[in-house]
Amino acid sequence: MKKNEEFGENSEFLLIPKERVGALIGKGGSTKRNIERKTKVKLVVDSKEGEIEIIQGGDSLDYFKATRIVKAIGRGFAPEKALKLLSGDVFLELIDLEDVVGKSRSTMTVKKGRVIGAKGKAREEIERETGASISVFGKTISIIGKEKEIADAKKAVQMLLGGASHSAAYSQLKRRFENDYFEL
Repeated sequence: MKKNEEFGENSEFLLIPKERVGALIGKGGSTKRNIERKTKVKLVVDSKEGEIEIIQGGDSLDYFKATRIVKAIGRGFAPEKALKLLSGDVFLELIDLEDVVGKSRSTMTVKKGRVIGAKGKAREEIERETGASISVFGKTISIIGKEKEIADAKKAVQMLLGGASHSAAYSQLKRRFENDYFEL
């Protein structure tokens, strides 16, 4: 973080993939303006480099939320899903695939495919069962949700990355929810 001389406020620079800059800006700048309005920040976008400067205008919590929203959009989430991060009980979890499966592109592609599933079925099933949102983009798998939703979705994702069958991962989710139901 550094002091922005022009505005006299704190700012942070984030890099997002160039192909995600359009999603951050939105049609006619609508998404960018919406984020700025809801978080009281100013976003300065360098679309050629994918560099985003987030300039604090309001309080630190809004600034932090804006940073998470920009990161989420950069990791492949639709802006509507990323804006869920405005809620104080919704978080963003990033799983770096290189840390889990190594640097092999072919292994990474296979593992990402397992998490997505045929026609997106695996990801949709995990999202439906947990309430979390999942994005598989680049070298990351990202999850947006409440703390328990993230924990449950992350467990299912880790099982798939570790080689478990899809049915085993789904069964694990169903057992967890049945146990939660009976604990009430």
